[in-house]
Amino acid sequence: MLRACALTYSTKWDECLPLAEFAYNNSYQKSLEMAPFEALYGRRCRTPLNWSELGERIIFGPDLVTQAEEQVKLIHSNLKRAQSRQKNYSDKRRRPLVFEIDDHVYLRVSPMKGVHRFGVKGKLAPRYVGPFKITEKCGPVAYRLELPPYLVAVHDVFHVSQLKKCLRVPEEAVDTSQIQIEPDLTYEGHPIKILDQKQRATRRKAINFYKVQWSNHSEEEATWEQEEYLQTKYPGFSLPGVTDAPARPRIAPSAAPLTRG
Repeated sequence: MLRACALTYSTKWDECLPLAEFAYNNSYQKSLEMAPFEALYGRRCRTPLNWSELGERIIFGPDLVTQAEEQVKLIHSNLKRAQSRQKNYSDKRRRPLVFEIDDHVYLRVSPMKGVHRFGVKGKLAPRYVGPFKITEKCGPVAYRLELPPYLVAVHDVFHVSQLKKCLRVPEEAVDTSQIQIEPDLTYEGHPIKILDQKQRATRRKAINFYKVQWSNHSEEEATWEQEEYLQTKYPGFSLPGVTDAPARPRIAPSAAPLTRG
């Protein structure tokens, strides 16, 4: 939508942002079966396209009303084209997955590497646990699995996007006896090896970065992490060149006056 505004209005695209927001909030959405404005307020919004019907063309002037009508219609048209284009891209990448009862599938889990800023957890490449047997088909894209006791806190119905056909890939399978899977299908990984290190200088200080290999992940999936984050989150993990030696105590200067010999 923003790209369409920039291409259409060139250097004045930012002046049309309010109208673009207005057009988006008053466009019919299939998922809601109504416009976002109507879903929020329970009524349809009075749009510039209705000003002439209410006699407000005289108050605001014909040029302003006509210009607003043309811009809103153009933005609506751009929205429809963008939605159609995005749907075509999505359909090309989407592949239908169909399973049968008694089939065995892997369940996707998301390894995490601790909490970063603002309470957001850092994600690593997905892994899979299982296989588990399908016991029921709960609609065209959902299946019920026969889960073991250690997953009793997890709801047993999953979207097809969370499942993978049971074609064993050792690199992606996780030993469930060594991890604690949370109800939201995540588990926390931990660093096991430092592969490389680098330093980035800022105005105030130099920041050390380490390339970390995580548990149940290959070296190709290693991520770069700050030294401060690793020391805080994983204090027992040793980093090269980092020691736990206490800082030297500061010696206060002597109060006695200096004498000349």
